[in-house]
Amino acid sequence: MNNLPQNKNFDNYVSTETIDGEIATLNLGPTHPATHGIFQNVLKVDGERILHSEPTVGYIHRAFEKLAERRPYNQITPITDRLNYCSSPINNMGWEMTVEKLAGIEVPKKVDYMRVIIMELARIADHLVCNSVIGVDTGALTGFTYVFQEREKIYELFEEICGARLTTNIGRIGGFEREFSPEFMRKLNKFLEEFPAKFGEFDSLLTRNRIFMDRVIGAGPISPERAISYGFTGPNLRAAGVDYDIRVMNPYSSYGDFEFDIPIGKDGDTYDRFMVRQEEIQQSLNIIRQALDGMPEGLHHANVPGYYLPEKQDVYNSMEALIYHFKIVMGETPIPVGEVYHSVEGANGELGFYLVSDGGRTPYRLHFRRPCFIYYQAYPEMIQGSLLSDAILTMSSMNVIAGELDA
Repeated sequence: MNNLPQNKNFDNYVSTETIDGEIATLNLGPTHPATHGIFQNVLKVDGERILHSEPTVGYIHRAFEKLAERRPYNQITPITDRLNYCSSPINNMGWEMTVEKLAGIEVPKKVDYMRVIIMELARIADHLVCNSVIGVDTGALTGFTYVFQEREKIYELFEEICGARLTTNIGRIGGFEREFSPEFMRKLNKFLEEFPAKFGEFDSLLTRNRIFMDRVIGAGPISPERAISYGFTGPNLRAAGVDYDIRVMNPYSSYGDFEFDIPIGKDGDTYDRFMVRQEEIQQSLNIIRQALDGMPEGLHHANVPGYYLPEKQDVYNSMEALIYHFKIVMGETPIPVGEVYHSVEGANGELGFYLVSDGGRTPYRLHFRRPCFIYYQAYPEMIQGSLLSDAILTMSSMNVIAGELDA
């Protein structure tokens, strides 16, 4: 064991020969709590040094894409909810924007700003989960309890909008079901006022903590070239030093109206991934404040009665509204024939929707580009030669969500 590399840069370490013992096969998952999800890695280890890793996915296979291809367009958001369920509103709105792109629906500016607020709240919630779990995996549980109280406040905001918390089904094709309520605005302003101080406590607890830094610096590194070749996007790519964010490179939902920085790392290790997400939380707060201050006047939905469900009161009292309601619910809306791809900057990378329509009531073909499924393939290379404890940290810092590994 003493002859094995002692630093954490193992890109060229491919030996599978044991030094002073036999190679052991170790199952990391599929039900081990340290994996934070139902997936498996079959490890070849010499002591605690990982020589080889083979990931296995499919344990929660739910056939997302095929289920979606049998549903009317407005009934697919409960499926997108369950991709990255730590930030489901981003999934929902990405899908709704995809349909709007295919159908040529232009939503009011106000809808764009409302969506930005919700998506950035979801990004904050997602990053809080990821970074606090990294702390837990280094033995620091306190920060986890701190930030989950703040995450709860974000869920209360979601609940105020739609009545749901984790899998939210927020939004509709064409906009929102209703305006932001006064209670939502009160809770949001209170969150924006109180959260920075609470987040500052979490940041000071870990960011410059010598024990934490010694554990995460150099763990699970990846170079910019390898990250690009694997198809990395989102915080994992930016942590490797690549300045790419869809909100800037290909703006959607009026993101071009807002000023914010794109944090990038240098070494692509666990510490860089942690720090990029820490700074992105600050930038999300900045974006939300800008959206609130510049909120345009107008409706909370587009004037597209063929796609947007009418108010329930109108359905009860208007024959025209009843007809539209029936057609939309039964999937009889006129979806154009065409092929479209739309992507959004999910909390863990590029979330894309490739949609092919033949004009029928359901998608002819629908493919979800799930960022976790793309970058998880790099995990064996990132942990090869490392200690088992570093493999756990690397997995957590990549923000691997089991719901995105299977479609």
